[in-house]
Amino acid sequence: MIDLWFVIIAFLWTGYFVLEGFDFGVGLLAPLVSRSSAEQRQSLQTIGPVWDGNEVWLITAVGAMFAAFPAWYAGLFSAFYLQVTLILVGLIVRGVGLEWRGKVDDPRWCDLGIMVGSGLPAFLWGAVFADLLFDSAPAAVLGGMFTLAVCALHGAVFLALKTTGPVRRRARATVLAAGAVVIPVAVFALSNLGTLPALAAMAALAAATALIWRRREGWAFGATAAAIVLTTLAVFMELRQQPLPGLTLAEAASGAYTLTMLSWIGLIALPFVLVYQGWTYWVFRKRVQVAPI
Repeated sequence: MIDLWFVIIAFLWTGYFVLEGFDFGVGLLAPLVSRSSAEQRQSLQTIGPVWDGNEVWLITAVGAMFAAFPAWYAGLFSAFYLQVTLILVGLIVRGVGLEWRGKVDDPRWCDLGIMVGSGLPAFLWGAVFADLLFDSAPAAVLGGMFTLAVCALHGAVFLALKTTGPVRRRARATVLAAGAVVIPVAVFALSNLGTLPALAAMAALAAATALIWRRREGWAFGATAAAIVLTTLAVFMELRQQPLPGLTLAEAASGAYTLTMLSWIGLIALPFVLVYQGWTYWVFRKRVQVAPI
């Protein structure tokens, strides 16, 4: 049961990073690939129907940690209290900006809030997990730079996949430019892990840039998503040995009865959640065009 719930939690964090990764990237890049209010709205509409649903993965991952591994949950969020608080502030500011942008006369402050509220969590999650693995301030900064760059690349690919016209062309150009930054940062960051998934993640990031060059946005999005999946796998392979310094999974876990009850609840609820979110993405699968204000 302990190993099963560790895998479930790793899966939930992976889903969060893949889905929120392009949310963060779009929030960061929307002002850069848009030249008018209509184009800015076009960019943000690509995540409009899904961004709040994507955040549910974080709530579920944290809730599962609290229930299945309470000592891990308590130690992690106590050690990184400031970082997690700033992440929550960023998510709140971003959410307010997205909800209020269409309700105010001057949306510039909303756009700034969306940009800052996207960049702050994208950087800090990488810093938290890198510090957790290596207990080093330089490693934390490098980890934050890596996740910020990967989210920007992931979001640019998503914009190229989901938009038309000038925004799509600028998003494609942004992917090619971002690749020149992301790949060297990935080499420095992921070489510290040195595992096969980490090496495969580097290859997937390089492949995404090449695929955008060939105008294969769908395959490129699959490549950036795969890079995030592989990176998260590499991180959780390390955490499997010791989720916190001096703490094993067995010591961090809840009792057998609690884990059994959680398994039944997850078996019932998780398929419905996955089907519903998959249906949401299917409904909003078409490209977003520029609409007059």
